[in-house]
Amino acid sequence: MTSIATFLTYAVSNEVRRSADFRRKLAKVWRCEMTRQKTYILTAISAGLFLVLCWAFADGLFALDSLWHSDAIAESTIWTYVLLALIVVAGLYQARRLPESGIAIHPSNEAAMVTPGQVDDPVWWKLLLGNVYFSLLWLPLRFFVGREWLAAGEHKVRDSAWGTGESLAGYWTGAVAVPEGGRPAITYGWYRDLLQYMLDHKWYTWFADVIAWGEVLVGIGLLVGALVGIAAFFGTVMNFSFQLAGSASSNPVLFGLSVFLILAWKVAGFWGLDRYLLPLLGTPWHRGTIFEGGTPPTTPVVGGNLRTN
Repeated sequence: MTSIATFLTYAVSNEVRRSADFRRKLAKVWRCEMTRQKTYILTAISAGLFLVLCWAFADGLFALDSLWHSDAIAESTIWTYVLLALIVVAGLYQARRLPESGIAIHPSNEAAMVTPGQVDDPVWWKLLLGNVYFSLLWLPLRFFVGREWLAAGEHKVRDSAWGTGESLAGYWTGAVAVPEGGRPAITYGWYRDLLQYMLDHKWYTWFADVIAWGEVLVGIGLLVGALVGIAAFFGTVMNFSFQLAGSASSNPVLFGLSVFLILAWKVAGFWGLDRYLLPLLGTPWHRGTIFEGGTPPTTPVVGGNLRTN
């Protein structure tokens, strides 16, 4: 029995070594560099993606006859062109900061290669979610989702019926209604009971403000790149809640896009306030400079990782 265990241990160790050697060779093959030309390509892709999102999942965002609406500022179409210009400017700035020869990028993870049982991620996935040179690709998602949330929140804040809770009460009443010969809007009974409880106790009188200002804060956070992962998470919570109540609308699209922003929380806000906030605040597993007594970063360097000290 001991000899069998020894043999299995040797076989597993040998396989791990061979796998590590293969992955090292593969990492060399996948070794790449970020150049000005590649940055221009990423900028074009990012700008094109923003245009596609605005065209496919929203109406009238390019209309020149409604560039400004004083009663619905976030819905003014001028912001479509402003946000598009910001994407282009960010890309050009990043390209100009790069040396002419480019910068080598090494996305391989040696620890994952030699750790038994550890499944490594594809190189392109590491770059997309963890390298700030690719943060340009997250700008269109941030801008589109953030603007949608800000516009929805502004509409509710300006609406007096929503402010009193009357509109929310009507929405909940319609959601919990069970038609005699049709299918109810809410699929799950426990969620219907929850909304009914909130209706009976008049929670809509104060919960309306929570929703309205929550949408505004999520929108602003995504647009300015402040704690993008947290903002996107609370956005998905609202999307999920609206869908449970039977409202589809734009919720599935915003939910799906926000999930990617949550996954890319480390770099999605690099072209924004997260460039400063994340190094200052840190994470539960890596304390930021504000808690360690270090010097706050004042001139973050565009590199493979966010500055943390």
